[in-house]
Amino acid sequence: MSIELKLSRINRVYRPSEVVEGKIIVRSSSSISHYGIRLSVNGSVNLQVRGGSAGVIETLVGVAKPISIVNKIIEVRPSGKIASGTSEIPFSMNIKQPGEKNLERFYETFHGANINIQYLLTVDISRGYLHKSLSTTMEFIVESDKADLLERPVSPEMVIFYLTQDTQRHPLLPELKSGGFRVIGKMSTQCCLSDPIVGELTVEASAVPICSIDMHLLRVESILLGEKIVTEQSLIQTTQIADGDVCRNMTLPIYVILPRLLTCPTVLAGPFSIEFKVAVVITFQSDVAKVHSKSDPTTPRLWLAMESLPLELVRTR
Repeated sequence: MSIELKLSRINRVYRPSEVVEGKIIVRSSSSISHYGIRLSVNGSVNLQVRGGSAGVIETLVGVAKPISIVNKIIEVRPSGKIASGTSEIPFSMNIKQPGEKNLERFYETFHGANINIQYLLTVDISRGYLHKSLSTTMEFIVESDKADLLERPVSPEMVIFYLTQDTQRHPLLPELKSGGFRVIGKMSTQCCLSDPIVGELTVEASAVPICSIDMHLLRVESILLGEKIVTEQSLIQTTQIADGDVCRNMTLPIYVILPRLLTCPTVLAGPFSIEFKVAVVITFQSDVAKVHSKSDPTTPRLWLAMESLPLELVRTR
């Protein structure tokens, strides 16, 4: 005997004002009696601080209670029987009724290191005391309502950045420090989630051959624990812009596609915030680097030059 949830949309993306539709598929070798089929939707922000980064505040982990966004149950069918074979039971459910007051605003689905914003649909077929009830859960993805989106287009302005031996706050290889390097570029730092991050960069000079130029997309998650704010930065993805010692004074395009579930509009809420950064990282050819090939790419090293820019992510109409 098995139970499955199938939504009407293959991508499972819905807005809060939309109706979630689909069917409950029950496969059984014999007919079964039940005491009702119920469908529930549960949306919440789950906050956790990993022991390693929390240190002294590990004791406060329990303080960050989940923030409930939506929690509702509907009855799809009253008590009755389900015939043997495959049965398909259609359902439709309003995530949010018009004019309904919600516990919290509908934050978009997001899977981070310490913050998870998740919406789950659960079906329960109750079968009384003698039989175990049948149940299954599926995640669906919530994006902001059109009414809540920005009408203004994303600013086309580009932010100019440059990297030289003097802009680096960490120790560099002696030959980099003495010989120097200069990389300039520009990039969009306010970006619509459905569009790529675009820009360009140029290597004007470098005393040491370049090994690679990469763009790191970083998330910065902050959680309010008691009276302290715990902030953790983690790497989402790396996009290589250039491989090898690039030609000097040649313009290289920057084009970074944003991953859907690992990004969301920048959120600055009371108990938590989700922000983003993009870091330009230049790796220079060095024998020292080969020894530390497995090091964290976001940690400053002798053979790396980095420049980080804040990134505001928005969803527009």
